[in-house]
Amino acid sequence: MAVNGDIRTSELKEPVDVAAYLFTRLKQIGIDSIHGLPGDFNLVALDYLESCGLKWVGNCNELNAGYAADGYARIKGISAVITTFGVGELSLPNAIAGSFAEFVPVVHIVGTPSTISQKNGMLLHHTLGNGNFHVFADIAAHVTVEVAKLTDPRDIAAQVDHALRECYLQSRPVYLTLPTDMVRRKVEGQRLKTKLDLSPHKNDPDKEDYVVDVVLRYLTKAKNPVILVDSCAIRHRVLEETHELIEKSGLPVFVAPMGKGAVDETLPSFGGIYAGAASNPGVQDRVESADLLLTIGSVKSDFNTAGFSYRTSQLKTIDFHSTYTRVRYSEYPNVGMKGVLRKLINRLPTLSVQPGPAVPHNAISGEANSGDTAITHQWFWPRLGHWLQEGDIVLTETGTSNYGIFDTRFPKNVTNISQILWGSIGYATGSCQGVALAARELGGNRRTILFTGDGSFQLTCQEVSTMIRHDLNPIIFIICNNGYTIERFIHGMEAGYNDIQNWKYKDLLPAFGAKEGNYKTYQVQTKSEVEALLQDENFSKAPYLQLVELYMPWDDSPTGLCVTAEASARNNAKMLETS
Repeated sequence: MAVNGDIRTSELKEPVDVAAYLFTRLKQIGIDSIHGLPGDFNLVALDYLESCGLKWVGNCNELNAGYAADGYARIKGISAVITTFGVGELSLPNAIAGSFAEFVPVVHIVGTPSTISQKNGMLLHHTLGNGNFHVFADIAAHVTVEVAKLTDPRDIAAQVDHALRECYLQSRPVYLTLPTDMVRRKVEGQRLKTKLDLSPHKNDPDKEDYVVDVVLRYLTKAKNPVILVDSCAIRHRVLEETHELIEKSGLPVFVAPMGKGAVDETLPSFGGIYAGAASNPGVQDRVESADLLLTIGSVKSDFNTAGFSYRTSQLKTIDFHSTYTRVRYSEYPNVGMKGVLRKLINRLPTLSVQPGPAVPHNAISGEANSGDTAITHQWFWPRLGHWLQEGDIVLTETGTSNYGIFDTRFPKNVTNISQILWGSIGYATGSCQGVALAARELGGNRRTILFTGDGSFQLTCQEVSTMIRHDLNPIIFIICNNGYTIERFIHGMEAGYNDIQNWKYKDLLPAFGAKEGNYKTYQVQTKSEVEALLQDENFSKAPYLQLVELYMPWDDSPTGLCVTAEASARNNAKMLETS
């Protein structure tokens, strides 16, 4: 019926099966691989994947599948994950909630019992035994922007098209149920000739012009303005406009932790990460002394602001968001940033601004020449910047690596993937599988590099076997420091509940089925061993999976983590005092 996801024109005159319609639409919007697990309520639907040009990944568990789908979507723009009813889908909400919180478009498809079984309230396996077949969809409604129950062939095609469009445009998950008796029902095939309209919503032109006038009035009067770019600039697809504004204005630009990688860090105007009190020396003063702050896609969460330690005034701030613009204390709803930024760029005059302090550049810490051989965060992360290559994709896990990467200066076109807002420990390893797969599908030989803690890795390590199965070849650094370091710095520095059982991580690759010659493992415990590894071209360019045990002191952490943990501990203490 379908070849590479394209149904022949002659076939479009005839109705097509529901599953074929759904999967062809997924293929048309850029999804090439589907994550998930099989279950008896989705098996018949899975038979349609290959004929629609889609590849089946097959993950180790549903939670990992959700993390992987999240990572895949961050690289390719959208993703899909399939689970079975009840027992399968209920392992996924943690991952889907993370995608919702961080604006990642994931299509969650659930194979459900037949509409007849549901109508009759039959006592089926994978149910609660009470005849309620809607409880799981009700749960999903809280972490998705659309719940589409595909139960009537007359509506299904329109439901699918609407859900996929909302998923993409709002950049958040949607949830679709596909009952077993709907899989082979027929829907209009002619609709597939018309590709989905995924163009962004347009602002009202008059309102947009007015907002641009207001922004220009403040911007042209400012003497010391700066730009702060955050994650929603990435999620809502305004990086092109952001880069043009940076280059045309010539203004100093900084990124928030969640926006790491959104800006070309080789630009002379790039000043590093602004994270309030956790910023590098000079950055906090530079941003907070500006007489005008332009934020693009800002997310002012606790970890993104180092415990709410921003000291910026809304009276000196203009915020650009996907669905509104705020100028000082005046908010303009339904005037999204994409159109506003484009007109702002087109109408931007030459700005009369005062030169600010020199932009700080990261350098290898002075520890490099000290007698201490231990690998510390203060030394490692700046050193890493000299090893990274243009186009790398770097994943960092909740904990030390999320904060350590603050001190790493990226080459051009390096993508950073982290989960600073949702912060689910174990996310990065699962996500790495989806990221590596998406990068391979896009071509270009980009390296996928994962940094995760030993405690985090133990939550989702099974997904390394999926990487092996699909010949994905990331470089995995496991920071071995005997437990949950981020938790230690928040509370319980030497408490037993923050300890973990140490594993022989290098031995996991052959245990997961990696064949001799298709992988390599390393163990580094001193700075000189790190230097030797990073200077080894075979390591840097190897076309196979590599895993590095990177040993760091158990009580060492990046400065940013210490500041954030202290703020979190203070906030917790205040809450206890007032409770």
